[in-house]
Amino acid sequence: MYLQALRILDATDVMALFSTNVIFIYVLSWVVLHEQFVGLRIVALILCNTGIALLAYMDGIVKSPTLGGVVLAAASSAGSAVYKVTFRRVFGDATFQQVSLFFSLIGALSILLLWPVVLTLHFTGTEVVRWHHIPWGYLCFSGILTFIATLLSNFGPSFTFEIFVHLGLGFAVVVSAILDSVFNAVTFKGMKLGGLAMIVCGFVLVMFPENWPEYLSRLLRWGRKYRHRPPTSGLAPAVDYRTGYISRSHLRSPSGRVR
Repeated sequence: MYLQALRILDATDVMALFSTNVIFIYVLSWVVLHEQFVGLRIVALILCNTGIALLAYMDGIVKSPTLGGVVLAAASSAGSAVYKVTFRRVFGDATFQQVSLFFSLIGALSILLLWPVVLTLHFTGTEVVRWHHIPWGYLCFSGILTFIATLLSNFGPSFTFEIFVHLGLGFAVVVSAILDSVFNAVTFKGMKLGGLAMIVCGFVLVMFPENWPEYLSRLLRWGRKYRHRPPTSGLAPAVDYRTGYISRSHLRSPSGRVR
C-alpha cells in the first residue's frame, strides 16, 4: 500500500501520512495495552485526522486519484501501528536476540511463500518484469536506505528510547519536503500546506511525555525564582569579624571566643 501510494502522491505527502502511525499506536496502546490516557494526545489525534482529510480533498474528489493515494498511505500507517502494538502485546520488551530471530523467520517465510506470486504475475501478463528497463542504481540505493531504516526502526528500541526512533520519522518528513521542493519542483500551498502543517503539529504533540504538566510547572517555578532573585554585585562579601572568618582563618569560634 505504501509503494502504491508513492505512485500517486508526492513523497512528502506519503511520508507525512505514514508518520501518523504514532497516533494510531497511541490509540491502540490505550485500548489494547491499557497505557495512560493523555488528553493532549487526543488533540494531536484530531489535528492529524484533520490533516489527512485536507490532503484527501486537496485536489477534489471528481476524477482525481489523490483520495485513493491518501487512503492507501493512511491504511499502511494504520497497518504499521497494528503490527507494532501486536508485537508489543505478544513479546513485551523484546531483547535484541528475540527481535533478530523474529525478523529472520519473517525473511525466511517471505522467500518461501512470495516467489510464486512474482512468477504468477509475470507469466499471466499482469505485471511483466522487463529487466533492461529497471533502474538498478536507484533501486539498489533505495533498497539500502530501506534496509537501514528497517533496522533502526525495529532494533532501535532495544538500544535507546523509542521516542528517538519516532523523531527520526518526523525529521524524514522535513527532509523529504526540502528534497521535493528542490529536485521535483513541488510547491506546498493551500490545503496541501495546511494538511501537512496539521499533521506535523499533531506529530509534535504526541511526542510530549505523559507527565508534561509537571515539567511545565517546574520550568515556570524556576523562571519565577530566577526572576525574583536579588541582584548580586561582583564585590567580595563583607568579612564578619565577630566570628573571626578572615581569609579562611578561624581566629574566633562561632560563639565569639578567641581561640
